[in-house]
Amino acid sequence: MNYESRESDRHEAAGRAGASADGRSGSASDTLAGASPDPGARRRVRRGRLIALGILLICAAPIIASYFTYYVIRPEGRTNYGTLLEPLRTVGELRGTAPDGAPADLAALRGRWVLVTGGGSSCDADCEHRLYLMRQLRLTTGKDRDRVERAWIVPADAQPPASLLEAHDGLVVIRADADAMARAGFAVDDGSRPQDHVWIVDPLGNLVLRYPLAPNASRMKKDLLKLLKASRIG
Repeated sequence: MNYESRESDRHEAAGRAGASADGRSGSASDTLAGASPDPGARRRVRRGRLIALGILLICAAPIIASYFTYYVIRPEGRTNYGTLLEPLRTVGELRGTAPDGAPADLAALRGRWVLVTGGGSSCDADCEHRLYLMRQLRLTTGKDRDRVERAWIVPADAQPPASLLEAHDGLVVIRADADAMARAGFAVDDGSRPQDHVWIVDPLGNLVLRYPLAPNASRMKKDLLKLLKASRIG
């Protein structure tokens, strides 16, 4: 075999090897191209996220609408007997112990409308009347009574008599420092004490209404029913 023949054979072999390599490279490229993300899959993921966001907005809309209507638009004819506390402020930390010594925390009642009042080491006639009003108010809400809780804030050394607690079944008693209510935001500016009033706290933990001393039960009831009707929370 002469030199030209051998060179020709080498060129042919090299050509075949190159073609084979090109084939493998093309196959690998095709494989990599096939591994690229599917545009349809990306669209499906994006659509799923939008649907989830839409559901969240639909669920939140009643809460936003009720608050906007009641506190911002203020429908004509809306009157409150209690003092509307503006701007809304969240109740601060108010913790203590229950009569049995267990931890007690007003924040544990979040998610419900809460009627709050206070008292001294002993519950005088005015204190008993406020507890009675709160109990009756809750009962008069009928089917909505489970949306309403009651809390009584008393000094840390108070020992409420068993007979009083039995008469007010379900009443949440928190024994705390004497100025616990004031520190938590239950503020008054007329010289009275926070514990001598009845307050309404909304399900988000905001102070909403404060009632005068010796309040009118019928007008308090109207306020509470309006709040329960206007709100989709709690």
